Amino acid sequence: MTVMDTPNGFGYPRPSATGAAGPGPEEQPAESVTLADDAELDLSADEAAARVEQTLASLDAELVGLAPVKRRVREIASLLQVDRARRQFGLTSSRPTLHMSFTGGPGTGKTTVALRMAAILHALGYIRAPRVHTVTRDDLVGQFIGHTAPKTKEAIARAAGGVLFIDEAYYLFRPENERDYGQEVIEILLTEMENERGDLVVIFAGYPDRMTTFFSANPGLSSRVPHHIAFDDYSYPELLQIAGLMVASENFRFDEAAHQAFSEYLSRRMEQPRFSNARSVRNAIERSRLRQARRLVELRRPLRKEDLVTLTADDIYGSSVFLDSTDQSG
Repeated sequence: MTVMDTPNGFGYPRPSATGAAGPGPEEQPAESVTLADDAELDLSADEAAARVEQTLASLDAELVGLAPVKRRVREIASLLQVDRARRQFGLTSSRPTLHMSFTGGPGTGKTTVALRMAAILHALGYIRAPRVHTVTRDDLVGQFIGHTAPKTKEAIARAAGGVLFIDEAYYLFRPENERDYGQEVIEILLTEMENERGDLVVIFAGYPDRMTTFFSANPGLSSRVPHHIAFDDYSYPELLQIAGLMVASENFRFDEAAHQAFSEYLSRRMEQPRFSNARSVRNAIERSRLRQARRLVELRRPLRKEDLVTLTADDIYGSSVFLDSTDQSG
């Protein structure tokens, strides 16, 4: 479970499942005053809106590319800000349904966006804590009769007041196995997503084609998930940019030859199976650091700061990607 640090409270009642406002456990009830019809409300002056904008800015800074994803996140944030403004004018409406589906390959930023989404929902009062509890099938599905319901309800309880992130959600549905208990998980989720939608946001994540099949086979679940966000694979230039950011964030740098070597590495690695976008880039950099460390130790001489921060071409070309085109471990 991942918890993000966000200031507690913001002086506004929190929306409940019915659309009425109720205070969160960490704050005192605030007096609700309905604005006059001719009043003006400056959205940018809202403290919560400022924190949302800060979170969106950090998302832009942390993630390369993903323009459609960032645009959709901003749209959802805008919807919730306007919903808050409407309430202050006494314009009641049903609480927006916030369950989501994130589809994309591995290493495309789904978990990072889930964390930032939790921060936005918390700042605007739609969840009690900026918390994301991540689970997979193994955390939800039991091995015998009577085991699944307690496991699923425990996961939901851990996520209560925050976000339940179900990774590779399609593994819950196995129609070929009549004795599989994954369908029981789906039925429990259907109930809890409706009954507890004022206290829980569920995000389903996985590969696009499998998620399409998953929702098609479970129309009741699909109808409760209005926000579908697609995470495209990164392009070659974007992955090079990501590599540069990762290296710099760890206080390393590529020398000129190493930069060229990593460009060659990436071109080859992207053509191999099981390539995982930014995750594969991070793994490649970690292995380059291992080769750098071995190289420096074998120098058997005093080291300078420049030695310690520089990754060379040898540190890159040592990858098995250059030795054996059928080896994807490099």
